[in-house]
Amino acid sequence: MTALVQARKAKMLAVHCMPDHIHLFVGFKPSVLISDFVREIKVQSNEFIRNKKWIRSAFNWQEGYGVFSYGHSQIDAVCKYVLNQEQHHQRKTFREEYLEVLEKFAIPFEERYLFNWNE
Repeated sequence: MTALVQARKAKMLAVHCMPDHIHLFVGFKPSVLISDFVREIKVQSNEFIRNKKWIRSAFNWQEGYGVFSYGHSQIDAVCKYVLNQEQHHQRKTFREEYLEVLEKFAIPFEERYLFNWNE
């Protein structure tokens, strides 16, 4: 993941993979279109995972993604959050956590457009 991020002239600040989702904390230049960036990362990592045959069944990322913006002063706290996912998910599921973040940022949403939760 880090190589894919760096190939797009972005800076990987933290990355952590869970069985049902991944967190990337990335520093972008203002000229980067996040939708293009995410699409390219998903396509190339999809191909990589398939070629390595790490998963017996067909692997695909879900459609969609969540992107949240943080300021420079929050880098340390967000890095710690990303790197400590196992601890977070002992207390709450990915679904609970994601919905909490949407509420925290006051992002309107319709449940039917969210992820297919693996609970």
